[in-house]
Amino acid sequence: MPWNWKQLDWPDFTWNGPRIAKAEERFLLASGVFLGTIKHLDAEDRDRLTVETMSDEAVTTSQIEGEILDRDSVQSSIRRQLGLASDGRRVKPAEQGIAEMMVDLYRHFDAPLEDATLFAWHRLVVHGRTDLRDVGRYRTHTDPMQVVSGRLDEPIVHFEAPPSEAVGGEMKRFIDWFNRTPPGGKQPLPALTRAGIAHLYFESIHPFEDGNGRIGRVIAEKALAQSLGRATLTALAATILVKRRSYYEALEAANKRNEITDWLAWFAATSLEAQQRTLSQVEFLIDKAKLLDRLRGQLNPRQESVLLRMFREGPEGFKGGLSAGNYASIAKASPATATRDLAEMVEKGALTRTGERRHTRYHLPIPLRPVPRIAIDESGEIVTTEKP
Repeated sequence: MPWNWKQLDWPDFTWNGPRIAKAEERFLLASGVFLGTIKHLDAEDRDRLTVETMSDEAVTTSQIEGEILDRDSVQSSIRRQLGLASDGRRVKPAEQGIAEMMVDLYRHFDAPLEDATLFAWHRLVVHGRTDLRDVGRYRTHTDPMQVVSGRLDEPIVHFEAPPSEAVGGEMKRFIDWFNRTPPGGKQPLPALTRAGIAHLYFESIHPFEDGNGRIGRVIAEKALAQSLGRATLTALAATILVKRRSYYEALEAANKRNEITDWLAWFAATSLEAQQRTLSQVEFLIDKAKLLDRLRGQLNPRQESVLLRMFREGPEGFKGGLSAGNYASIAKASPATATRDLAEMVEKGALTRTGERRHTRYHLPIPLRPVPRIAIDESGEIVTTEKP
């Protein structure tokens, strides 16, 4: 079977709209819930949520492609660009570039898509790279643009994109489609449908020498933001990272035909999971603020520093719980002091305790809100299961 772009109906994608309809409705409803929930955050926590979500997306969208970035450096760069207090550290090119792209998306989500936007994003995504010929422009090489795996002598070709000489025309058509389909456009599409098509359409063209995955996911985020009329804080890349294998499988299957209902169902389910992940983070920040307010003036500096360190790990705290040894290391305290401090924190309700003796562990007294796995079945029903 030829690739989707070689088929006669390219790029006239078709899909079963009713199968995605309930997901579209739930996405819009959950967006309203999110807006109502963040109103309970003070300005500092709203800034923290913005920075943490943007930095998580920057780090995870790179990790999907196998690039491991320093989260603290990305976060420092984002804070500085947003005019917030930062630690002033020197940031390496890769972290600086991806941070700038996320901030640009956040600030200009409502702007039409243009070649110049994509070229600027590409320069940021590959910032510091010296091994690429085409930076800040579409690819020009004559070799086939393929996604492959396996041995060098027996490669498995998962996808082949249009040749470089066709990219300019394909991207002109893609950008025109993208700018026709937002709310208020000439041919508006529902939020999840438009974002899912945008990501698949862009990845099918694969217009850059490298960085297509990261830019494609940012395009999907831009589409979601335009549909909601505000900069989204949807943890799309973070959720895709959790489902990375099925992500590539869904993309590979969708690259072989232009009837894309299965792809849109996968993308819509993933977007709903991403929404829930972000909402859980907001609820965690609210619980955190309430706990710190209740404990104000009751903890010593060692206890405060350890509690804040646990909060930095997110809603689940330390994986497996905090041990007395962890406490002593973080607080730079003796074992006896650590034991005494922890007992006081449990008594004051700052931590909860499980286990005995060497198996004793301490946890944040905040309810865990695991992100459920979501799927959309053949009838369009949203199926939710607890995270394994």
